[in-house]
Amino acid sequence: MSKNTLAEAQNLHKNVPPDWYFQSVRRNLFQRYWHKVRFRKVGMCVDKVDGKILDIGSADGLFSRFILKKTAAKKLIGIDVLKPSVDWANKHWRTEKITFKQADAHDLPFKDNEFEAVFALEVLEHIAKPKKVFSEIKRVLKPGGYAIFLVPTDSFLFRIIWWFVTNFWWAKIWDDCHIQSFDKKNPLGGALKKQGFKIEKDQKFLFGMLNIVKVRKQGK
Repeated sequence: MSKNTLAEAQNLHKNVPPDWYFQSVRRNLFQRYWHKVRFRKVGMCVDKVDGKILDIGSADGLFSRFILKKTAAKKLIGIDVLKPSVDWANKHWRTEKITFKQADAHDLPFKDNEFEAVFALEVLEHIAKPKKVFSEIKRVLKPGGYAIFLVPTDSFLFRIIWWFVTNFWWAKIWDDCHIQSFDKKNPLGGALKKQGFKIEKDQKFLFGMLNIVKVRKQGK
């Protein structure tokens, strides 16, 4: 694990409460709608698996539970840079099928070909070196396994809403947390294809504000 990268990520998200998503979906109608739509879209892309899956940027584990249920995996490991979120998730979601740990996506502490599926949902916009993370995901993913990525498109509509919620609404804690942009000039699908992944789905939804990409690791 790169101590510098981890420290930078922790500092970037230092104001995020450990149970941010768990509480916001319960209390905020906009958040509830936003995540309901993304849950549905991710669910449509999921294949059942018989082994282990990895959830990168698992936060408080709210989405990890959804992923586990949809994939019917035997085991899910969620990683996040924020130890308070990891501790909260381990305490709140007590089950043998889910484990949360603090880790850096740039240097995944797992063996080659360990996971049948990897999820990175609205996390790539927060990381310093996307290409390094893509390489690590490819390394830990089994041949024939799949990965699902979800990022904001930085469309005009998204930028307007993002500016509003981070300046005047509930999401001020996320101000300046987006350090990468996957727009028309830097499309996520194109970046993943360059890494050697086979693109199976590349679709925008939520009025063009989110982009979901499903890829497959080729080989035997």
